[in-house]
Amino acid sequence: MSVRSLEDVLQAAGGPVKLLRNSQTGPYIYPVVPPEFSNWRDEQRAWRDSAILFNQSYHMTDMYMEGPDALKVLTMLGINSFKDFGPNKAKQFVPCNYDGHVIGDVILFHLEQNRFNLVGRPSVHNWVQYHVETGKYDVKLERDERSAARPGGLGLVRKAYRYQVQGPNAMKVMEKATGKPVPNVKFFNMTEFQIAGRRVHALRHGMVGQPGFELFGPWDDGEAVKAAIIEAGQEFGLRQSGARTYSSNTLESGWIPSPMPAVYSGEQMKAFREWLPGNGYEASASLGGSFYSNDIRDYYLTPYDLGYGIMVKFDHDFIGRDALEKIAANPPRKKVTLVLHPDDVSRGIRTMFNKDKRTKYFDFPSAVYSTLPYDKVMKNGKTIGVSTWCGYSANEGAMLTLAIVDNAYSEPGTEVTFVWGEEGGGSLKPTVERHEQLEIRATVAPVPYSEPARLAYRAS
Repeated sequence: MSVRSLEDVLQAAGGPVKLLRNSQTGPYIYPVVPPEFSNWRDEQRAWRDSAILFNQSYHMTDMYMEGPDALKVLTMLGINSFKDFGPNKAKQFVPCNYDGHVIGDVILFHLEQNRFNLVGRPSVHNWVQYHVETGKYDVKLERDERSAARPGGLGLVRKAYRYQVQGPNAMKVMEKATGKPVPNVKFFNMTEFQIAGRRVHALRHGMVGQPGFELFGPWDDGEAVKAAIIEAGQEFGLRQSGARTYSSNTLESGWIPSPMPAVYSGEQMKAFREWLPGNGYEASASLGGSFYSNDIRDYYLTPYDLGYGIMVKFDHDFIGRDALEKIAANPPRKKVTLVLHPDDVSRGIRTMFNKDKRTKYFDFPSAVYSTLPYDKVMKNGKTIGVSTWCGYSANEGAMLTLAIVDNAYSEPGTEVTFVWGEEGGGSLKPTVERHEQLEIRATVAPVPYSEPARLAYRAS
């Protein structure tokens, strides 16, 4: 029996919406790292008030590219400009399908001449690998799958460790851990440190709008490096982030982690769907939330929807360029933060004390319960956008969502309605109990919602 492809699975399920809506997979998980080291409220506050250590070693796919054609492939696929993109630099890499809809985004590290690493969710890695293999480019690929994708989910050993030290005291922590003043490194440029006698690669980053670094190196060095950072951070209020806390930091920074991979439709994409396995990320991801359409294309997002318009550079040919040139002058939607009304959220939570007629459960701090969350945003009974992430910020004392809305409703202060819960009492996903939908008043706010993040990203 031949191995089934994504295309085979879609045909058997009656289409992508049916497949994803009832997928048995839950939210994208952050494995191995304990849920909490102290409590998620204080862990959230640490990135605002002191410093935090994120352990990113387990939940992202790494794919190393090496060869004379590596940059050619990346240039052909990415909306980004690669002018002056030399070794020891990184960028957010965003590829699209032929209609200009985003397949995903990852961080692309230029490690050495003709050697790169892509880090993030695997939809981008699959798209790049497909073109390398079918295009016969002179590129060698090495994939290091995220732990949850390993047989039995037991991928406890990776090729490299990956940590982030973030927050207002991050530089003090790094100075003590390295024993030297921290060099002045430009945003998304790389340098090297010595920590615990180990050589550490460091990307100047700012995941929560505060100064910080992303650190990586050989797996066997990881525990010693982490122990040295924790010891150095004791006097500066450093906390370790648990898995629960990690998935909520995006609410303040404004990055949307889970756009629908725009691969499920279109004749031009069919060969890719036939190449993709029937049990991979694209086939097993779950679709959740109150936004419903039978047309999978209604879930696709453009770079402009996601706030990536500044990254789109028409200085090179890339897949999706023609479509994006038509959108560039007047994108119809804008990314915003929605602040949910506390009385309405509380009203939903109170239903947990009923024997029946309960709303969908709000988990804290991240209320996301599917791989691809899509909730409906309305105004005067009309759908005017979608929310793609929902959760609670202890720093802001608010339940927030990241959303994309029509331009006419994107001004801060605009009042809209956010719909929580699924139609018909819920889907067949195991993360969805029987429930009733709840309409929640919401107010449009800027993105990033966190003022430090907003000012830092604007400057960078």
